[in-house]
This record gives sequence, structure tokens and C-alpha cells, in this order.
Amino acid sequence: MSGLAMPKPDADTMRRRAEIVADMRIIVPGEGVVDAANEMRAFESDGLTAYRQLPLVVVLPETVAQVSRVLKYCNGRNIRVVPRGSGTSLSGGALPLEDAVLLVMSRFNRILAIDYPNRVVVAQPGVTNLGITTAVEQEGFYYAPDPSSQIACSIGGNVAENSGGVHCLKYGLTANNVLGIEMVLMNGEVVRLGGSHLDQEGYDLLGVMTGSEGLLGVVTEVTVRILKKPETARALLIGFPTSEQGGQCVADIIGAGIIPGGMEMMDQPAIHAAEDFVHAGYPLDVEALLIVELDGPSVEVDHLIGLVEAIAYRNGSTTCRISQSEQERLSFWAGRKAAFPAVGRISPDYYCMDGTIPRKELPRVLAGMRDLSEKYGLGVANVFHAGDGNLHPLILYDANVPGELDKAESFGADILRLCVEVGGVLTGEHGVGVEKRDLMPEMFNQIDLDQQMRVKCAFDPNHLLNPGKVFPQLRRCAELGRMHVHRGQVAFPDIPRF
Repeated sequence: MSGLAMPKPDADTMRRRAEIVADMRIIVPGEGVVDAANEMRAFESDGLTAYRQLPLVVVLPETVAQVSRVLKYCNGRNIRVVPRGSGTSLSGGALPLEDAVLLVMSRFNRILAIDYPNRVVVAQPGVTNLGITTAVEQEGFYYAPDPSSQIACSIGGNVAENSGGVHCLKYGLTANNVLGIEMVLMNGEVVRLGGSHLDQEGYDLLGVMTGSEGLLGVVTEVTVRILKKPETARALLIGFPTSEQGGQCVADIIGAGIIPGGMEMMDQPAIHAAEDFVHAGYPLDVEALLIVELDGPSVEVDHLIGLVEAIAYRNGSTTCRISQSEQERLSFWAGRKAAFPAVGRISPDYYCMDGTIPRKELPRVLAGMRDLSEKYGLGVANVFHAGDGNLHPLILYDANVPGELDKAESFGADILRLCVEVGGVLTGEHGVGVEKRDLMPEMFNQIDLDQQMRVKCAFDPNHLLNPGKVFPQLRRCAELGRMHVHRGQVAFPDIPRF
């Protein structure tokens, strides 16, 4: 893992490896412990495959009691733990550590309850995102967040990264669709946050956990909201001579008070790659392609289609197709959903970034990415959730060419700096992980980072859960300026304290 600083392996833990493996086999009997190097290679990286590391041992529990015992054991012996779902994370959030137990939750793969009257599903964290929709679609329901990896990504991982998808513009991210979780703390304690009810009492700890990237606890059960499928859904496929015109069209649609079910954009390299891959009928003579989906009652959808079409033509669109059947609508989305693997056919390697910007800055950022592409001499294909400003630039490079990976990473870092510069943020749904960890000071000052670290300390005071991720500097909780009492006296004793 050259170029990426990770926590130094604990020598005592490494010496006790055989003992730890044996104890794990007692806690999780059968085939739930993997310790052979060749068998652990399946877990050595996540979706950010540039970085790889074999873990100390892989443990695949099947019950909450086993998860609790593993965490309590590790907490008592100062052993690090890295939680992992399906391993589709694109930010290195599930990257193993040499001295850490890799706690894989893939065996938690059952749907526990479906409550149609209250429109909720209770699922274990290893259930795939698409699996929830599949379980309820026969009754006309679905689960709204739909990341492109939904066929493989787990609902527990979605909670960890606060995943979105093409329909998050109207229906929200994971945070807007999760009602409750069961989780195990590092000390082995099992707690519940939220539930099937609409609003939870007290502090919004559920909001803290959603997007916490495995740093605060291990999720063992998730309660999600399901929605009734809309009466009608139709999509427009709109081509533009420039990406700037497409970006302005996005801003104008939202500015007109129209909230599409989904609004996605691709630039020319991504359009050509996707069309060659799935043959969706995309126009190849445009620089930018916008997919706008409108859903709801038929009369409303027909009216909104007319409005969007007029906005598109005002922004110089050269082509506008409106889906006339469900099959055609799905074909529009097929290319977008397959854009990532499609780009893999035009470049030996690509580096998928994730940043979010204000919608009005879309033309400026697209122009800036073109300048950076020329600066670094690397191509970039853009595929993104245009409606909420969540960019997914795919930087094209060849890992076999010395120095190109470093250039790609520097290119990506500059894109994220540009996102922050225009008022955006470092990530929209992929998380910080190790990929953006060292860029956190670009967005947060030390006071901000210290406050976030204090939340970490409240849940995991010994920093045993997923260390080396998110925070650019590893520090002990005692270094964060907790109140210190010396010989019965505190600093500034004249200040009232409540």
C-alpha cells in the first residue's frame, strides 16, 4: 500500500495471531473463520482496488450474539476490528488492516419482516439493496435508494456510507429512508436506535450512525421505509452540444420547481462507452446527455414532460426523446446503470471520484475538470447525479504505466478541491474512507475535526473500530482536551459549569 499511511500494526496483536484465531473459532464455529492467506485474498480490498491488504483474520458471524462476543473480546484485548459488508465501497472504507479482525456481515442475509400497512421492511445488513425491492415488488412497493451497485451492495453498507442512487433527488438518500437500526457497540453492548415509527425520541443518534463508515458500531438489523410504485413513470433522453448547456438545463428544471424522480447526466466519453456496451439508443453526436424521469399521476407526468421539453429546447438541446413504453424507459436507464463497467472497456483502469457541488456551479466545475484533464494528460468520463450535484468523474489511466496512478489520484484530489472551492463537499455517497481522508482539512478546520472525533470517542474510546479511515490524523481521545481535574481543581474555576 505504497503512498497510503495506515496505522502501524500492533506488535503484541501480531504475536498473538494464532491465539486470536483459535479464540475466534470458539466464538464463531464451523466455517465462520478464514485465516489462510490464499483464502483471505478475496477480502483484501474493496471497490477501491488500488489499495490491498490482507487482514489478521476474517470472521463471518451469523448471529447478533456472535457479533457481540467478537467485539467484546477484541475490545478487552485491544484488537482492532474492520467491519465489512459486500465490499463494494469505492472509498476504501472496508480496506482491511494487517492487525485487525475483518468482521464480514454477509451471512446476515435474511429479510426478517415485511409490514405493508406501515410500509416498512426489517432486514439484516447483508441483504442486498435490490433484494429489498424484489421482496416487495409483487405488492407494488419498492425501496427508493438505488445506487448503481444495487444488485450487489448490502443494506448495511448503504447505512455505513449513506448511499443514494439515481432516484435520491426526489426520494432521498439512505438517511431519508432508514427508520431504525440494531447495532453492536465496540464493548459488545447491543442497542436499538429508532424503529418502525416515523419519528424517534431524543437525540438523532440514528442520523449519526447513518454515514458513519463503520467507525461507531456494527449494524446487525435495519428497518427501512418502502414506497408504493408511482402510477406512471416516463423519461426524457435529452442531448446537448455542450456540457455547460446540459448543466444549465438541470439548474433551470429545478429552478422551475420541478423535482424529477431522477435526473442524470453523462458526457461524450461516457455516452459512447455506455452505448457500445448496452445499445440503449443514445445519440452519439452530442457532448452531453441528460436523462430526466418524471413520475406520479399520468396527467401530472404529461404536463411536466411538456415543461421539461420546453426548458431543454431553450437551453439548446439538439435531440429530445420521450419514452413511450416501460421498456423504452428502462432502456434509457440501462446505459446509465451500466456506465461504470462500460467505461472499463475504453480504458485499462479508471479511478471513480465522488464529490458534490451546488447545482448552479455545474457548468463551472465541468469546465474546470476539462482544464485539469489537459493539465494531467489523462482523460475523464463524467457520469453523475445531476439533480443533486453529486459528481462521479471517472479518471482514465493505465496502472501499468509508471506514475499514472499517482497522476490519477492527484487529478482526483484537485477535482475534490474544486468542489469544496465552489461551496460543495468532498463526498456525496461513496464516503471518505481512506480515499479522501487526507483531504478532510480542505473542508474542515481542526476545531471541526476535533468535534467529529469526540463523537467517535463517545462510541469507541480506544479507536479500535475501523481506524485509519476518515480522520487524517490518528489521536487518542485524551488528546482532545477533555476536562482535567488536578488535585481537585479544574482550569478556570470561576466559570459556571452545568
